[in-house]
Amino acid sequence: MDNPGWHAYSRAQKEQEYYRTHQHHGADGRWQPVEQMPQPFPGPGDYPYTPQQYPYPPQQYPYPPQNQQYPYPSQNAPPSPMAPSPPPKDALFQQPGFHVSMPPPGPPEYPFVSTSTLATRSAIERSQSLRVQRMDPHLQLMCGPLLRYDTIHDSVWRGAVLIVTADAGSVYDPHPLLTYEWDPDIPSFADPRSHPQRSFDLGHHPADPHSTISPISISQSKSEQAIPGPNAKNMVVPAHELWVYAGYTGTFTFWRFLIEIPLCEHEMPIRYSINRGQPLEFFVPGRNQNLRWAAHSCNGFSAGINPDDFRGPGFRSGYDPLWVDLLTKHAERPFHVMVGGGDQIYCDSLMREPEFQDWVSRQKPEEKQAYPLSQEMAEALDRFYFNHYCQHFRSGAFARANSSIPMVNMADDHDLIDGFGSYPDDLQTSPVFSAIGRRGYFFFLLFQCFINVDVDGTDDTPGKHVNRSIIIGNPGPYVKFPSHSFLASLGPQSAIILLDCRAERKKEQVCSPQEYNKVFSRLYNLPASVQHLIVQIGIPIAYPRMVFLETALDSKLNPLVALGKAGNLGLSGFVNKFNAEAELLDDLNDHWTAKSHKAERNWFIGQLQQFAKQRGIRVTFLSGDVHCAAVGILKTLKAKGRQELPPAVDHRYMLNIVTSAIVNTPPPPPVLGLVSSLATKVHKTMHQTETDETMWPLFGQDPDGTQRKQKHIMGRRNWCQVDWDASSGDLIFDIRVEKAKGEGNSVGYPVRAPPPGWQRG
Repeated sequence: MDNPGWHAYSRAQKEQEYYRTHQHHGADGRWQPVEQMPQPFPGPGDYPYTPQQYPYPPQQYPYPPQNQQYPYPSQNAPPSPMAPSPPPKDALFQQPGFHVSMPPPGPPEYPFVSTSTLATRSAIERSQSLRVQRMDPHLQLMCGPLLRYDTIHDSVWRGAVLIVTADAGSVYDPHPLLTYEWDPDIPSFADPRSHPQRSFDLGHHPADPHSTISPISISQSKSEQAIPGPNAKNMVVPAHELWVYAGYTGTFTFWRFLIEIPLCEHEMPIRYSINRGQPLEFFVPGRNQNLRWAAHSCNGFSAGINPDDFRGPGFRSGYDPLWVDLLTKHAERPFHVMVGGGDQIYCDSLMREPEFQDWVSRQKPEEKQAYPLSQEMAEALDRFYFNHYCQHFRSGAFARANSSIPMVNMADDHDLIDGFGSYPDDLQTSPVFSAIGRRGYFFFLLFQCFINVDVDGTDDTPGKHVNRSIIIGNPGPYVKFPSHSFLASLGPQSAIILLDCRAERKKEQVCSPQEYNKVFSRLYNLPASVQHLIVQIGIPIAYPRMVFLETALDSKLNPLVALGKAGNLGLSGFVNKFNAEAELLDDLNDHWTAKSHKAERNWFIGQLQQFAKQRGIRVTFLSGDVHCAAVGILKTLKAKGRQELPPAVDHRYMLNIVTSAIVNTPPPPPVLGLVSSLATKVHKTMHQTETDETMWPLFGQDPDGTQRKQKHIMGRRNWCQVDWDASSGDLIFDIRVEKAKGEGNSVGYPVRAPPPGWQRG
């Protein structure tokens, strides 16, 4: 359950009250936005604390010294100043034949050079080293490059790169160009480093203004001096203008580059750069290789959580530790894909923006529902989502990951706003709330899927859309966009369907019948070689029930809800700020096991059982959302007097891998204890269809080796790495659990999904 605890609720409530009472107009008469691309040094009056109290920008200090009475509200994304001004043109760039050398195919001997090391070099050496960071023509990057994976079709890897540029600081003559190259004669490094060097200094990133070091060593490594083979390929792709954001601070352009790479027999590194700027690298699998991939969810902090509580020694931010851990594993054996299982960004801080304070402060739900959407509010929506995405996706270790591991993402509620889709219809269809869903989903498609429906259309016929993996459903009841699911190849033996469980969601529906029909039609046409199908659904489908709590919170007779609405006894945090229902009710309504979704859930599981049996494909669910790790199991019900069916020959045997959260805080101990106690309960919901459900007692030990009583639920931050075992055909899900809070080390808890061992049909 997505519950940060009552202390966090209380802090979040105080933060919200602060923003309601501290609204400021700028010199131009406009509201001063809370979420913005701030200047490196704030001007006077911009923050409640003076430079004497805070020698650095206040975003780095979510909470003030103890002698301050009121806490400065925590920011929901790492600080990111404006991109630096364009550097002066260098005469060397104008010389004929100038080019930027690409990095070696493997990790360089000296991957980074610190500024202290650069200071010992000559001026010419410093200039030569730092020059690789520039682009020609220059682009002022606001975000990116971001990598996205589409699918593999006919042995061709398909994907895309996205950048966002500030028009005022960029040169578009000619349009931006992406150069990418590979050498099929040079495989990726074959021997993983058993003890890779961990670095909290993440190195340069083209759009991250906190970058302070050069990406390539001045003293070249041996592999860097290798001469490209005769079969080396070099491709140049022009940018396609995808969308333009026009804010009162200027215009900003989204550029998309489409990439196609013919696969060879072995894994290859792909080197790429924008306008001959800083070289970056990602990896593609061999032609007959199943992809190694990482899965994550909940990449942000809930309101009221202090990110510094999760920042261990050496880290810039509490966001970074497990992303550094993931990047360390990527350095050992590269991941080909990074699967985002929802909540890649937390957009709940939209409610801090000054244009929304009058709407938020309305006490009666009917007043909120009737509140008109002003032009100021509409502009603030786009301003917030644009600024928030640019800050979040270009900062810290996450930015390094999404520029070096192609991502494929699905949306959950926080990608739009907390609980969207699980509130009553009268709130969801109100002018303000429907606008939030519409623009939130638009920016999800733009930043995370590299899609603009006005440009790309809604025809998902193969060859008609830029994404071959896409499955487009019906327009959602609240977002007014059709659902976007993705069915992508993960190699010859495996595939993944990211089912859009948000665009068409209502309180009584997760997905429409039309969406299911299109999805299953595509699933039944998977290649015959596929043995594993991963169903990414965001919220767990095999997980402990909380029906009793759902019933209690939904009751009009609940005294806590009444006191919360009245603001008595400090219980105003018990009800949410949108419609004064119990704060946790939207989380419970979101779950597949909620009473309003139970029939759809059971039908969906039954359809997947039929699919598994007929096609001979093992189905495994992957989900996040609940801020803890767990493994649910669906299997054939054991008949009286008979032995249990072995998993290998049981078409109903489906694991639900729950990996959440890579950044957010786990639920408080009482909630974890409650969920753990429910994990052992027998559920008879699907016994009539010969299906049993249980939870796997995977976590018998803590990461430090001590014994645990609560073996079914792990309340620590985590992510998951996935690989295919060629010797057994198993798909291995290794849940990587944070060993110590904020230190950036993880311990693995592997689980195997066996290949199908039953007869098809």
